[in-house]
Amino acid sequence: MQTLTAPWRKSSYSTNGGQSCVEAASDSGAVLVRDTTDRAHGPVLRFTPRAFADFTTRLRRTPAR
Repeated sequence: MQTLTAPWRKSSYSTNGGQSCVEAASDSGAVLVRDTTDRAHGPVLRFTPRAFADFTTRLRRTPAR
């Protein structure tokens, strides 16, 4: 599912000029996430705002390896 109406934003942690990163958008009360390497046909993950907030909180708490 691709949405053309949602404004996609690249991750602030993207590397190599943003060619290999994730993008997020908000659409109809959901948070959408996709990989920039296949914008046209790649999968789009859909999260509730609460689930996405929980996910990003856990990421921040996880030590880097």
